[in-house]
Amino acid sequence: MARKREIRSTGLNHINLNVSNLKRSAEFYRKAFGLKLRFAVGRRMVFLGSPGGEDVITLCQAGKGDKIGNAGVSHFGFAMKGPMDDCIAQIERAGGKLVDRGAHGGDHPYAFFTDPDGYLIEIGN
Repeated sequence: MARKREIRSTGLNHINLNVSNLKRSAEFYRKAFGLKLRFAVGRRMVFLGSPGGEDVITLCQAGKGDKIGNAGVSHFGFAMKGPMDDCIAQIERAGGKLVDRGAHGGDHPYAFFTDPDGYLIEIGN
């Protein structure tokens, strides 16, 4: 009898977010998190990622009736470099709204923000 092979993920491939204004959202993620444009697919989708990383976030222009914001997405997170206060200030300058901040387990600083469409984003370092 052949032994079943275990199939494993090699990592998160991407997250796709419906957005109400593609240009505004792409600018927010570039300014807030330093993401770089990888490529665009027409005028309805852009692929962004961290410089030197393999992560991908795709932003898709929502169609009429498409859900945006936290319609089923609890939150997603970015690892940040630099002092937490500086990270928070950068995200707020880009248009993010601070929701909460603290330290997981007392040692791991975090902050939660909403983006222009209401998606909840956690940062930590």
